Amino acid sequence: MAGVRLGRSTKRVPLVLCAKVTLVVLLAIGFIVIRYTFSSSSSAEVSSQRSSFDDIFDPESSPVAKEEEEVEENKKRNPSSPPKDGSENGSLEKEMKEGEIEEKAAAAAKNETRDAEGQQENEKQGGEEKAEVVEGEGGIDEDMEDGVDVNTEVEKVDEGRSGANGKEKNKKKKKLGPLFDPGARYNWKLCGGRHGHNYIPCVYMEGGRRHHERSCPQIPLMCLVSLPQEYKPPLPWPERESKIFYKDVAHPKLSAFIKTQSWLNLSEEFLLFPREESEYKGGAQRYINSIEEMAPDIEWGKNIRVVLDIGCTSASFGATLLKKNVITLSLGLMNDQIDLAQLVLERGIPAVVGDLGSRRLPFPSGVFDAIHCGKCNIPWQSSGGRLLFEMNRILRPGGYFIISTKHGDIDSEEGTTKHVDNNSEEGATKHGDIETGEGMSTLMASICWNILAHKTDEVSEVGVRIYQRPASNDIYELRRTKEPPFCKEDDKIDAAWYTPIKSCLHKVPSAIEQHGTDWPEEWPKRLETFPEWLGDSREKLTADHEHWKAIINKSYLNGIGIDWSHIRNIMDMKAIYGGFAAALSSQKVWVMNVVPVHSPNTLPIIYERGLLGIYHDWCEPFSTYPRSYDLLHADHLFSRLKNSQLSSWLRWIEF
Repeated sequence: MAGVRLGRSTKRVPLVLCAKVTLVVLLAIGFIVIRYTFSSSSSAEVSSQRSSFDDIFDPESSPVAKEEEEVEENKKRNPSSPPKDGSENGSLEKEMKEGEIEEKAAAAAKNETRDAEGQQENEKQGGEEKAEVVEGEGGIDEDMEDGVDVNTEVEKVDEGRSGANGKEKNKKKKKLGPLFDPGARYNWKLCGGRHGHNYIPCVYMEGGRRHHERSCPQIPLMCLVSLPQEYKPPLPWPERESKIFYKDVAHPKLSAFIKTQSWLNLSEEFLLFPREESEYKGGAQRYINSIEEMAPDIEWGKNIRVVLDIGCTSASFGATLLKKNVITLSLGLMNDQIDLAQLVLERGIPAVVGDLGSRRLPFPSGVFDAIHCGKCNIPWQSSGGRLLFEMNRILRPGGYFIISTKHGDIDSEEGTTKHVDNNSEEGATKHGDIETGEGMSTLMASICWNILAHKTDEVSEVGVRIYQRPASNDIYELRRTKEPPFCKEDDKIDAAWYTPIKSCLHKVPSAIEQHGTDWPEEWPKRLETFPEWLGDSREKLTADHEHWKAIINKSYLNGIGIDWSHIRNIMDMKAIYGGFAAALSSQKVWVMNVVPVHSPNTLPIIYERGLLGIYHDWCEPFSTYPRSYDLLHADHLFSRLKNSQLSSWLRWIEF
């Protein structure tokens, strides 16, 4: 019996041992699985945080911890038999890895110390003027804009790399968040230096002088334009047309200029613009009526709707034409030391700052129904008539070029040589250097512009000439010489952003798909009539028009708390077809439609509808005076810009 029991107990020992070994193995496997799961989720979390904060040091992902996680992950992906106890190779490899980790950690710590020291030094130099951003708990995700991930292509690549592991992909997916943290604090410095509240970034340069042409700072600054002392918001329209607050625009040169002009009166806190006074003797209304009498085809407000007025004085020309349903854009020249364009904008009349130099104006080709230059001092005949070539580009085929001079004889007045200092009082409203050149009559004949009328008004003491651009190319065949030459066919006629003026003549569009082949419908019919050259886009325009009409009527005019009685100057920062401006046409406002230079070229369509617009790159400041606009409208603008573009635009808050 004893032998039998001893035999049975001997047989049970291996079975118990095997069971225990099996249990230990299962526990070890479970521990490894649990540890791998937590380590992978932790590494994924660190990876997600680092992808969102490339330039921010994350303490959770320090170099040592990150290196250890990479080593462990490589071991699990490429499993190999561990070295035996006492193996020299295994211990040597372990020591080498630990040494590399320590070296990398030391290098990273050294770099962090240098960065911290550099950052502290920069903060000491910048002081309170440097913009300070304090992040909240949510942080800032550089890849997110308005709750939408703009880097969709990167996300698709990451999804492809993750393979079929759906759980891992969901864990790595970033949370949607705003572009800016609502809890952040910003300390802005003031820009402009001595120019202060009248500072225009791309006009002024150091030392108080002005650029001859648009030239923006190479290194953008994060700054704000200050308000004038005792600043007051503009009066409601139409009261603001005849008087503005003087301290909103005051500066020494303007004060001296006011004393010499009859159409400007300073009364207590207001700067007054008497309706019966103008830079034209007898009044602007008489001057405009005489132009229509000279050329009866100029039917203000019907045949003529969009006008460019070169040079700003009293802007009485544009203000008077507003009553005739003509919208006039005044082009204030950059060398105007009086800043008359600022007065025009304060009065609620359309204006923009630019220059007639070596570059094209930021407008498309063939869009202005008429171009006017009153009491003109522009050197049209200089550089072989280069500026006239630009007028020929932007003037609509069949459009009118109206020019007036003080003494009535354009050839004798502009054919002489004279020099004007741009920084002098005399040169405040003049263009600058005027070179000797051939007379206007010879230049106009060379580009086949027909002179419709010439008259000297004894009352206003100005001589007026009205020219007309050819409506077809037939007349060019009658030229005796081929000077000036025609522009090449591959020349992009609508390219107007930092594009030099070419000394060549653009032909009249003849293809049915080109804009400018036909004269638009009379106003206001042209606002909702889309020409044939638009082709299939006419359906899109109709839908866009109805879309904005519904939004304006149901929401903008009543639902978002805007006091429209104090709104006059509006900018649509990303206009497409001008639907927003068209829907506001019944209101007492005007809209500057901005088409970004990197967007489809829809600006000719906007002008075809009888509206104003301009090209612009929102990576740079806009060419206008501070506080020019009462309302800015940005529909899908920021969500279309990359973060670098948006941050660059936000550096200049000038409106």
